[in-house]
Amino acid sequence: MSSRLIYGFHAITAKLRHDPAAVKEIVVDASRQDGRARDLLAHAELQGVRVIAADGKRLDGMAPGARHQGVIARVEGGRKLAQLDDVLDTLEEPAFLLVLDGITDPRNLGACLRVADAAGVHAVIAPKDRAAGLTDVAAKTASGAAETVPYVMVTNLARTLRELREREIWVVGTAGEAAQDLYAADWPAATAWVLGAEGEGMRRLTRENCDQLVRIPMYGSVDSLNVSVAAGVCLYEARRRRSC
Repeated sequence: MSSRLIYGFHAITAKLRHDPAAVKEIVVDASRQDGRARDLLAHAELQGVRVIAADGKRLDGMAPGARHQGVIARVEGGRKLAQLDDVLDTLEEPAFLLVLDGITDPRNLGACLRVADAAGVHAVIAPKDRAAGLTDVAAKTASGAAETVPYVMVTNLARTLRELREREIWVVGTAGEAAQDLYAADWPAATAWVLGAEGEGMRRLTRENCDQLVRIPMYGSVDSLNVSVAAGVCLYEARRRRSC
């Protein structure tokens, strides 16, 4: 079976929590004696994972250019893409989804995954074309969320949005020119939030398959937000209402 490297405390801790059998070994900078390192090593010992102490040069050589924080894990298998039906069929509460259209920067994807995890999103959906994949850069930026949030890549995003609507999931698109303000608009509990790339926004067919468009009010001189920031604003407002 093929193996790959993941690095950073968040990503490795998340893997140990959710799929410890896949973690074959962890290489740790021997100079790290802080509480964060001790906690990770205790978790690895509890799961029976082999830990190797090494110097910083060895870790730098294993992941050139990466901000590995002094810890790298070797895990079996590739990152698994989720199937949308599998996610939706197992939900015990109204669906809460994030849809990304045209997000090609892996750092933006990673940041969106991190926000989605924090807000309790059930899955992140993206098209197979014009989309960043779950690369090492995306996973590192996600700080562990790439291992915990289902990432679904679909062949036809517009068709997928129609299928969501058929399942009575309300599709809310974000657009700067939308008439409705995010904070004044209403939407049902089961929602899929659609965000496009900064500047370009959603593609035409994506927009046409939304049930509703809302805008994030802007009070300063800038007219748009980075997609991960916009995702955080929308998802946390949706989460606040779901919790009421």
